[in-house]
Formats: sequence, structure tokens, C-alpha cells
Amino acid sequence: MMMRTGEFAKAAGVSEKTVRYYDKIGLLKPTRTGKNGYRTYSEDDLIRLQKIILFKQLDFSLDDIFRLLMKENDAGDIYQFQKELVRQKINSLQNLEDALGKVADCIKEDESIDAPAVMNLIRLSIRSSQTADNYRDSSYLQERISLHNKYSCNPESWYPWVLRHIDFNCKSRILEVGAGNGEMWRYCNRQMLRNREVFLTDKSEGMVDEVRNKLGREFNCIRADCTQIPFKDQYFDMVIANHVLFYLDDVDSGLKEICRVLKPGGEFYCTTYGRKHMEEITDLCTSFDKSIRLAEYRLSDVFGLENGKGILERYFSEVTLFEYRDHLAVEDADPLLNYILSCHGNQSEILLPRLGEFKDFVEAEIQRCGSLYITKQPVLFKCRL
Repeated sequence: MMMRTGEFAKAAGVSEKTVRYYDKIGLLKPTRTGKNGYRTYSEDDLIRLQKIILFKQLDFSLDDIFRLLMKENDAGDIYQFQKELVRQKINSLQNLEDALGKVADCIKEDESIDAPAVMNLIRLSIRSSQTADNYRDSSYLQERISLHNKYSCNPESWYPWVLRHIDFNCKSRILEVGAGNGEMWRYCNRQMLRNREVFLTDKSEGMVDEVRNKLGREFNCIRADCTQIPFKDQYFDMVIANHVLFYLDDVDSGLKEICRVLKPGGEFYCTTYGRKHMEEITDLCTSFDKSIRLAEYRLSDVFGLENGKGILERYFSEVTLFEYRDHLAVEDADPLLNYILSCHGNQSEILLPRLGEFKDFVEAEIQRCGSLYITKQPVLFKCRL
């Protein structure tokens, strides 16, 4: 059944203005546009609109919705994913309702409301609105990881390589700051964890929840910023920071805090990359539109291969560099598009309205070259206090 714009909007329970706006930005194009300019929509378009409305109700931005709709899953996967997001939202709101009920009961019984109860309400109120943020934090990171997992040419993948260079001997207390989704620890064996306390921190509550659910009770998962580590002085034998330091507003403050919680002679392992890392992706984007910036600034200029050792030697007595030799050979446009859209620059506002055009551009480049060669320059620093 085909529907004109007015019929389509009425069937979906939205305004014609909304439908026209989604058409204008490329989020929901009609199945057909006649020579007279009349737009007609199909039942498949109605299903797409349903997804858009639900994601909007879950507080996803239009940029996020573009990316979500790009994912090519079968119908069962799509609706299972929507169901899981709604379940998370319901659980958050249920916890908030329970907390509000307890406070209301206290008021009825003429009891005072203490500060911890108010703080808990604030925390639950914030978390009830973070469904989209939590998904974004996790999915952006996973899309970046998946591109490397799928197209890296080194037979030894990144996390096993990092773990092989870490000396776990005589390390009973270990801290990873900025642990993200905890992906590295999926590659460690039980022997590495035996008789050890491992603490994983991240400033994102959503990431911390994901790690708790994924890794279980063998890890202590805590929401914390690595510039304010909630442990006493000289508590840890080892601290790990995987691709974290270049995100800090003040690298020196972060390193001072890491040194504070390290025992004398303790070890610090941190990773970063060089200036040429993934440079072909930047070149690809600027060849399409020279105004695209995938980041506000080059992260390796903050802390990278070229300046990292000098920065670390201000705090550690021994600093050793290990270089991971690898490159990507990308043969499919979609994972590359997802990676590009997960970056922190202005690319979404430029590319999303022209996504089909950009995808054609990327596919033409892949066909011309056979595969896209992408430089990788990740490195590991091992430091001793």
C-alpha cells in the first residue's frame, strides 16, 4: 500500500512537517517522488519511521539515529535491539520510582530527608536519561575495535600483543584507568588473574555497567576519572592506561595521580599512536569534502609516539618503547563508514545528509585499489617508578 505524505503522517501519528523534515535531511526518503513532486511512502517506510520515533523517545540524537539505521541486521535483530533499549529505560525509571516512593514515605512519616537519599535521587534521575549516552559510548568504541579486528594484517591482534608485553609477576593489585568496555581482559587467561585484585575504572557509568555485566565478579568496576583516582597513596603494583592519556585535558595531572597510587618500583603501561596512524582515513574524508575534520586536534600531539617518552621520563625512572607493526586492508565500505562516523569531529553534520554519495565514493575507492591500505602506528610504553 502506497501513501501520500498526509496519509503517511496520519498513519504514523506525526505531523507532515516532521515527515518533510526527515526527507530534507535524508533520514527518511519516500519510496517514490513523482515528476509533479508528489511523494509516496510504502509500508517499509512506515517501519523505518517507527524506528526513528522510538529512538527519538529514547533520547537519541538524529546523528545517532542515522548511524543506527545504517546497521544491516535482520528484522528479528532490529526489534530485539529496540526491546533491550526499552528494557534498560524501564529498569532505570523503575529504580527512580522506587527511590521516589521511599522519600515520599519518609515525608508522610514526618521524617527528614537525608543528603544520601537526595544524592541517590539525583544519580537515578541522571541515569534514567542516559540510555542513549550509554549506548553511544559503547557502540562508538566497539565500532572502532571491530574495524581493527576485521581488517588488521598482523596475525597477533592488539590486546594479546599488549598482554604479552605486560609483566604480571609479583603484581597483586592492578588498576586499569579508562578501561572502556573492558575488551582487553577478555583475552587474559585465568592464570593472569589468580591471587590478584584487578580494578577497572572509567568515567562513563554506562561503560562501567557494561564491564560489570560482561566480565563478572573477578573484576572490581568503579566509575572514576583517572585524574581523581579514589585509592590511597602507593596502593597499586601496576597501572594500565590503554589509549587514554591523549584524551586528558591535563596529561601531567593524570600522570601525577597515577604516580601517587603506584608503589615505589611499580610499573605503568600506557599505549598511544603516532602521527601517521590511520592518516589515509583522514585523506579519504578530505578528498570527498575538504572541510571535514575527524577530530578537533590531533590526539598524538597531546601524547603520542613522537613525544610520549619525553613526557613519561619526567615522572618515571625507566621508560621502554614497544612498537606494534600492523596495517589495515579494508575491503568493505560499511565498517569504514561506521568508524568515520564514530570520530569526534564535524564529520557527521557534513556526511549524514550526503551519506549515500559518500558511501558510493568510498566503494569506488575500494574498487579502484582492491582494498584500502591504512597505516597503523600503535605503541606501548612500559614505565617503572
